[in-house]
Amino acid sequence: MSTETDQKREIRLAAGDAELTIHPANGCRVASLRVGGTELLRQGDRYGCFPMVPWCGRVEHGRFGNGGITHQLPLNSPPHAIHGTGRDTSWRTARRGETEAAFTYELADPWPYTGRVTQLFELTDDSLTLTLGVETYDDSFPAQAGWHPWFLRHLDGRTADEDAVRLDFSPAWQEERGADHLPTGRRIDPRPGPWDDCFGMPDGVAATLTWPGRLELKVASTAEWAVVYDEQAEAVCVEPQTGPPNGLNTLPRLVTPIDPLEIRTTWSWRRL
Repeated sequence: MSTETDQKREIRLAAGDAELTIHPANGCRVASLRVGGTELLRQGDRYGCFPMVPWCGRVEHGRFGNGGITHQLPLNSPPHAIHGTGRDTSWRTARRGETEAAFTYELADPWPYTGRVTQLFELTDDSLTLTLGVETYDDSFPAQAGWHPWFLRHLDGRTADEDAVRLDFSPAWQEERGADHLPTGRRIDPRPGPWDDCFGMPDGVAATLTWPGRLELKVASTAEWAVVYDEQAEAVCVEPQTGPPNGLNTLPRLVTPIDPLEIRTTWSWRRL
């Protein structure tokens, strides 16, 4: 059973030499993932890995429709709304053990529908599995879910180019990005980076990050979309998600009383 103290404190899980820290009060984000004492996620202002829910990426001008009704979301990244409400919410600790924990929060204003979001963390000595679920209490509504991890470009403070992480992935297509940072609706052949772009992977997201001579980490997901963002010097983001940016409008996936939305991703690693 959780207490008010559980909501405010860090939750730490450990398996072998893998250590996971979760901040329930700050969007239920992964604050830290350390393997053998080495931090894999960026620290500072934009840190760790946060859930994107009940939408991912940008919603055009913050507006989306459902059954002929148009809703307006706050423009937290003008002129658009970005990354959902879950990252700005304090989550309730539903249960926790040594290697797993579950958290929930209730959908509320500014999201116009009622429901519950659940996030589950499962840690082993060589993997981390994250699961997000979105359910409705009443009306059906379009939703998305995913994660935004900030993987460090360099480990242990190294700065040499030869130590930088290498990203390998083979998408089926790239969503053409317009000047407004939204997909135009046109699918194109994948182009070289740097990227702040969405890619289609109809067989499931699969990407490998390799820190030469140190560690290989594979990102796998049941999702069929991923945004890759590597325009910052300190981090590389590989973001599995259930639809493309602005998908509430262009590719709505309805959450209904009998059909909740669920997404899972597993990060697995090995030393080199």
